[in-house]
Amino acid sequence: MPAFQFSVDHTDTQTSARAGRWTTPHGEVQTPAFMPVGTLATVKGLTPAQLTEAGTSMVLANTYHLALRPGAELVAELGGLHRFMNWDGPILTDSGGFQVFSLARLMQLDDEQAVFRSHIDGSLFELSPEKAIRIQELLGADCIMCLDECPPHDAGLDRVSKAVERTTHWAARCREAQHRSDQALFGIVQGGIDRQQRERSAEGLVPLDFPGYAVGGLSVGETPAEMYETLDLTVPLLPDDRPRYLMGVGTPVDLIEAVSRGIDLFDCVLPTRNGRNAMAFTSDGPIRLRNLQFRDDPGPIDAECGCPVCRQFSRAYLRHLFVAGEMLGPILLSWHNIGFYQHLMSELRTAIHQNRVREFRLERLARYQSSV
Repeated sequence: MPAFQFSVDHTDTQTSARAGRWTTPHGEVQTPAFMPVGTLATVKGLTPAQLTEAGTSMVLANTYHLALRPGAELVAELGGLHRFMNWDGPILTDSGGFQVFSLARLMQLDDEQAVFRSHIDGSLFELSPEKAIRIQELLGADCIMCLDECPPHDAGLDRVSKAVERTTHWAARCREAQHRSDQALFGIVQGGIDRQQRERSAEGLVPLDFPGYAVGGLSVGETPAEMYETLDLTVPLLPDDRPRYLMGVGTPVDLIEAVSRGIDLFDCVLPTRNGRNAMAFTSDGPIRLRNLQFRDDPGPIDAECGCPVCRQFSRAYLRHLFVAGEMLGPILLSWHNIGFYQHLMSELRTAIHQNRVREFRLERLARYQSSV
């Protein structure tokens, strides 16, 4: 796959954190990297230019949702996802596997495929491994994902084991179904928090020689400690020369902990979802701007942040926007939160090159905990 190259430039001497470069058909991504979630070909409330100014190099969109509307064929007719959403950087599309978990009440599952009852109009939507690949090839993202089964955290061992078997079988079908050579197809390791199941999943996927590997099935109800323990046992099972992607995670603390364990790529809705609900991420922990204490606060959201929002607007003004129900409030706060996440990843990359990830982790965790 000549369109893609991944290299690790430096590994921290005290942890498993690594800084690298991933070259894609639409540009280079410096890792570790955070991808804002643009489920429906838009990161809610933000323009592509704002995402770029916030430091974003790559975004995520979703196969299931885009297949329902406007339809993958229409996106292809209009020039593909990059042109459709006017984003010229790399894009990753999730296969729809997470919807097997999140829309379980609307879905029936067997070894052949998942059949959804559309959350929009109730119509049936069939998603097989082959169809997931076809949709993603029509969309034209740089990085595409195998269809997988993501069981809930409280699933019993039998169900987790079955999900591993199905995910492995579906991954082989996805590999066979792929026709485009300009898209990097990632396999997804499942297995819940069970060591043996994670090992079984990796043993089934690594021989398929994917260009990258994702760790799925986390941030679905387990404790943070369980997530980190699962990463401790899963990451070493994955090839060193391929990017590692932790799906759907997470908080700033989660990102720091996962980077220190060797994860390269992340996505999560928290920066924009929390931004729409008046919660701002800061260097000293999150703050809720609806609180009365910010009514007359002339300072920026975060004095250490250089994003356009912190340079131009006060906490008092942002609180006013939310209290008044003005749409600019969620937009500005989402913009700041994305910028905060991107700056955090930049700081982590610097810490890796300086061999000080352990110190960075301890200092940041102390600051976050002191604000609780």
